[in-house]
Amino acid sequence: MKKIFLFLTVVCIGLAFVSMNALESQAAPIKLTYSNFFPPSHIQAKLADAWCKEIEKRTSGRVKIEHYPGQTLTKAKQVYDGVVEGLSDIGFCLFGYNRGRFPLIEVVDLPIGYPSGTVATKVANAVADKFKPKELSDVQVMYLHAHGPGLLHTRDKAVKTLADIKGLRIRSHGTTVKVVKALGGTTVTMPMPELYQALQKGVVDGALYPIEVNKGWRMAEVIKYCTLDLSIANTSTFYVVMNKGKWAALPADIKKIITQINKEWVPKHGAAWDSSDEEGRKYMLSKGRKFITLPEAELAKWKKVVHPVLGEYVKATKAKGLPAQEALDYTVKVLGEYSK
Repeated sequence: MKKIFLFLTVVCIGLAFVSMNALESQAAPIKLTYSNFFPPSHIQAKLADAWCKEIEKRTSGRVKIEHYPGQTLTKAKQVYDGVVEGLSDIGFCLFGYNRGRFPLIEVVDLPIGYPSGTVATKVANAVADKFKPKELSDVQVMYLHAHGPGLLHTRDKAVKTLADIKGLRIRSHGTTVKVVKALGGTTVTMPMPELYQALQKGVVDGALYPIEVNKGWRMAEVIKYCTLDLSIANTSTFYVVMNKGKWAALPADIKKIITQINKEWVPKHGAAWDSSDEEGRKYMLSKGRKFITLPEAELAKWKKVVHPVLGEYVKATKAKGLPAQEALDYTVKVLGEYSK
């Protein structure tokens, strides 16, 4: 009898131990990695970090995300492929660094006169929601956002007319490569993290970027002028995407929580682009840098010489069997609506 009692006791203890391990396993948090090319001090990196923390908070710790800003996990050009291949579970970068790979969504980046980051962000998400680009089917899109007006910044030469651009080496990426060529400049392609040194050493004479870069990436230290070429102001569309397999493996309730947080973070990014543009402007002025306002006649000239870039986009993208003209028309339409 004692042997039977001892045997049952051992069995019960064993079952309890197995049950405890099962519960502990079940309670273990889902750990995800997040690659971000922005430096940790940048407002966009801070927003990404806040997104990670909000997900952990609302899932009661069931999801924990390790955020790696400053290209510490994957380099800017590799962020998207890194997510697809599983080098990171989540990635934050911009489509323009992989020129030609995202032909339909590139319509958002065209030089059509964006007035703000809030407007550009609304346009980017509206276009993605309407056309659901197949080029993004290898990831789970969390959300998109886009910066405020991309403007010409120069190192030493004040650009007041189209003639002033001739011979200047201008850093560009994605769609802005064609914009620079249309304006008469010489294109030099490089990602943002390489620009500071390139300007400092005179490898390039200027670059197209939003005003926020002057503080967020400290570019006001190495440029002197910003030409307010608002008639052709472009944007760059940024993505936050997740590995498709990782997303599929998440419990339904966690997916619902993340989807809700994504919706909340879209306007946060748009507003952050605008507030950081204002900070960039103030920082430029504190450094004694100058803004150059173009007269209406000159703005019209810039718009005219850049207009063929839109036609080239439509022709090239249509040849890939995509609704290029429809996408362009819709982008211009919603830009007008959101700009009111």
